[in-house]
Amino acid sequence: MDFRDTPDEAAFRAEVRAWLAEHLIGEFAALGGRGGPADEHGFDLRVEWEKLLGTDRWLGLSWPEEYGGRDASFAEQIIFSEEYAKADAPARVSFFGEGLFAPTLLAYGTDEQKRRFLPKIQSVEELWCQGYSEPNAGSDLANVATKAVLDGDQWVVNGQKVWTTLAHRAQWCFCVTRTDPASHGHHGLSYLLIPMDQPGVEVRPLKQMTGTAEFNEVFFSDARTDKANVLGEVSDGWKVAMATLGFERGTAFLSQQLGFQRELQDLIEVAQKRGATAHPVIRQELADSYIGVQIMKYSGMRMLTGLVKKGVLGPESSIGKLYWSNWHRTLGERAMHVLGADASIIADPIADPIADPIAEVTDGAESNYVLGELHRIFMFSRSETIYAGSSEIQRNIIGERVLGLPREPR
Repeated sequence: MDFRDTPDEAAFRAEVRAWLAEHLIGEFAALGGRGGPADEHGFDLRVEWEKLLGTDRWLGLSWPEEYGGRDASFAEQIIFSEEYAKADAPARVSFFGEGLFAPTLLAYGTDEQKRRFLPKIQSVEELWCQGYSEPNAGSDLANVATKAVLDGDQWVVNGQKVWTTLAHRAQWCFCVTRTDPASHGHHGLSYLLIPMDQPGVEVRPLKQMTGTAEFNEVFFSDARTDKANVLGEVSDGWKVAMATLGFERGTAFLSQQLGFQRELQDLIEVAQKRGATAHPVIRQELADSYIGVQIMKYSGMRMLTGLVKKGVLGPESSIGKLYWSNWHRTLGERAMHVLGADASIIADPIADPIADPIAEVTDGAESNYVLGELHRIFMFSRSETIYAGSSEIQRNIIGERVLGLPREPR
C-alpha cells in the first residue's frame, strides 16, 4: 500500500486543514482536545462544536450523499481523522451515534429508518447510547435478559442495562433485547431503538475512581418504543449487534487511536522536563510505546481495507481492539513510572494538568478530584480492556474464529 496522498487526497487534506484553521478558534480551540472517556469537560460547548461539524457535513463524512453525507472514501476518512487529531480538536460527543449506530443503520436499516435518524445525528439533535451489557450479560452478551413484548403498535421493554456510557446525555438507546421468551443464547434477540426521554426509563450514574460518572445503570420499567423501531429482523438481532461491535472494535476508535500519538508525545515531553529520559528503562519503555502506536496505526488501516472489501468487519476486528486497549493501559502504567513518587501527590488546582498529577477541588462538604491527564490515562485505560468485549473474550474470538483453533471448553 502506498501511504502517500494522491493529488485528490492532498487537496482534500488541504480542505480539512483550512476548515479546522477557520473554525477551531476561540472557545473551541481553548478546549484543547479535552473530553472523551472519563472527561465530560465542556460537554455543552463540544455539542456546539459538533453542530458546526454537522452543518458542513464533516459529521457523517462517510455517509452516502442522499443521506446528507459526503460519500467520502476510506482514505479521506483517515485523512480527516489524522488532521482532526493533529489540530487538537475537541473529543467527539456523537461517538455512539455517528461511530457505532449510523454505520449499523446504513448496513441494516430501512430507507425510512435512515431518513428518520441520520439527519438528527448529523444535526446533533439526538445523541445515542449503547444498551448491551447487563449485570449477568457482560462479555457473555448472549445471556441478555432484558425483554420486550409487542403490545399493539409498540414494544414494552423491561430489564436492566449497566455500564451504559453517556446514557444521562442520550435521547436514544440502541438496545439488545430478548423478544422471543422461549429463546436462549443469541437466538430470539432483537436490536431495538428506544427513546430515553420517557417515564419508563431510569438512569443512575456510577461514580468511578476517576471522580466522573459517564457510565450508568439504566432501568426499563414498561418503557415503550414503536413497533417499527427494530433494526434488522425481529428476533434476529444478533448479527446486527455483532456488526455494531465490529465497528466499535475496529474503525470507530480510529480517531481515538490517532489521539494516542498526541498523548505519547505529551508524556515524552513530561519525561524530558523531569529528566526521566535519562533512566534507561523509562527511555526504552517510551521507545516501545512509540513503536506500538505505529503498529496500531497500520493495523487500523488494515481494518479499513477489510471494511472496503466486505462492507462490515468480521471477527478480525478483535485483533485491533485487543492491541490498542492493552497498549493504552501500558501507556498509563508507564506514565506513572515517569512521575515516580509524584504519582501519588495531589497537585495545586491551578497547576499544569499534564505535568502535575491531580488537582483537588472542594465543593461544599464533598471533595471531588479533577485528574491530571496522566492519571486519567492510567485509571481509565484499565476499563478499555473490559468494555466492547474484554481482552479474554477478544483472545477467544481471535483463536476460534480467526485462527480456527478448537473452541474453549464450555
